[in-house]
Amino acid sequence: MTPQSPSPSPSETLDLILAHLLPLLLAAATSVKALVSRWRLVHSKLLLLQSSLSEASLARNSLSNPLFLDLVSSLHSTLQTLHSLSSRCLDPSLPTGRLLLQSDLDIATSSLTLHLQDLSLLLKSGLLSHKQHSPHAIVLPFPGPTSSKADIVLFIRDAFARLQIGNLDIKLKALDSLLELLQSDPAKLSPVVTAEGDVPVLLRLLELSTHSHLIDRAAAVVSLLSTSSASSCHAVFNEGGLGPLLRLIESGSVTVRHRAAAAVEAITIDPARAWAVSAYGGITVLINACRSGSGSPSSLQSLVVSSLKNVASLEDVRIAIFEEGGIPVLVKLLASDNIDVQKSSTLCLWSLASAGGDEMCVAIIHESGLPRLLQLLYSSSDRELLENTLRAIHALSVLPSAAKSLSSSPLFFSRLAEFISRGGISNFSCQQIAASLVADLSPSDDIKKSLAPCMSPLVKMLEISKPVVMQETASRALVSLLDVKSNRKELVRDEKSMTRLVKMLDPCNDQVSKRPVVSVVLALTSIGGNGARKRLMETGASQFLQQLAESEVAGAKKALQRLSGSRLKNLFLLGRS
Repeated sequence: MTPQSPSPSPSETLDLILAHLLPLLLAAATSVKALVSRWRLVHSKLLLLQSSLSEASLARNSLSNPLFLDLVSSLHSTLQTLHSLSSRCLDPSLPTGRLLLQSDLDIATSSLTLHLQDLSLLLKSGLLSHKQHSPHAIVLPFPGPTSSKADIVLFIRDAFARLQIGNLDIKLKALDSLLELLQSDPAKLSPVVTAEGDVPVLLRLLELSTHSHLIDRAAAVVSLLSTSSASSCHAVFNEGGLGPLLRLIESGSVTVRHRAAAAVEAITIDPARAWAVSAYGGITVLINACRSGSGSPSSLQSLVVSSLKNVASLEDVRIAIFEEGGIPVLVKLLASDNIDVQKSSTLCLWSLASAGGDEMCVAIIHESGLPRLLQLLYSSSDRELLENTLRAIHALSVLPSAAKSLSSSPLFFSRLAEFISRGGISNFSCQQIAASLVADLSPSDDIKKSLAPCMSPLVKMLEISKPVVMQETASRALVSLLDVKSNRKELVRDEKSMTRLVKMLDPCNDQVSKRPVVSVVLALTSIGGNGARKRLMETGASQFLQQLAESEVAGAKKALQRLSGSRLKNLFLLGRS
């Protein structure tokens, strides 16, 4: 038995290609008698290969790069096939058949084109000039805390080269390397990965036809890039990542759907990108992922409904949510046991109700949205959820039917009283919305009487300079409550509140807008003989109102007339006695 000759080394194979196979093929490509036009194309590609391969052979340590070694081996096989095909094309009669030979040549040419692309990638990446720490390394050594930026960049380029050139195992290891790198410092390294890597290559791995393990790891990398920094998130969006991510939410495994949903949520935070969700048909995808029976766990629903909340600020998207049946889905999510789902659902419903017009408000009411929101308002203790819920209820209260229902509920106003009385910096938003609801609704006098303890906190709200709307809201709520005579008497007996009101009238106090305070004074001094005028006169309100009237502050002249009328009447009574 004749012993087999040993396989040539990579160096010998490279020399064989450069010194023998390529010159032979270049000559053959110009000598063929059949399929001449196709061989001209092959000839041009062989010239490019000769140039690129010569450049690669001169690289410092290319023969220790495993990707290059695999490429040399594949090239050798492809060139041998082309040599065999060139021999068959020397006979113009083509005894083996034209169609078969043409097909074989096209396949070999395609392989040659792919090899050229891979070789070009390796040359551009600079990997062939880098000395490997080990000639058998699958990936470059992982950059440590003290690694230079150049080392990190080279590591990233190496990983992306493997994603394009390597087999399945190499691609998986490359994705693992990228994931490990990003996890070590996501905010810092995400922009570097998107700047130095090839994001479109990464996104192509998200296609549903890709191997499931590749999709899983690629989704993890894309999710980190999207959620770690603004620039890397923008890079994912700019390279067309939103479409594949939405498809994964619809059709991926549970883990992949989570990762894709996290990326979509991050992308849609920016309104300049949020519009694209509708363009990709993503509204239907997001709504379906939130439906009961969709198989979506609450953690996934939380991410998806947050994306809906992000895009609901856009008019076209709001219409799409409405038309795709999103309102019933969002209302049902209010009963979720996941508080993040509830927060995003309430915000989304608020956006639809406040900017979507009466039609959307009616739809929310029709789906029992108001009772479910009230249930959250009564049962929750989470400040953010309560604020979102109040906003949604306030937006719905513009409908007469909702306003009537809310105005007749002592329990609802009791809850509003808690928000107003609690105050404090952390509750300013809830306090303001609650005060606005008190001002806008029309509760009975009995309910207004029950809200008397709120008047002192509302007076304090008048002193809050920012936001300016806080003073106006507090004033409107106080005016509403002071419509009841017993409440006017109650406020007059509150010395601290009366002192505050008078101090706020002082023109030198420029932290407080005067018109809202004057409105309260007018309401307080309305007909009723409650002692308010006398109390205001005693605390020096007249001089302040005189100055405000001279400055033409709305209502100041009328308030001054009421106080002056009271003083003249007292003088007249004293004269008669």
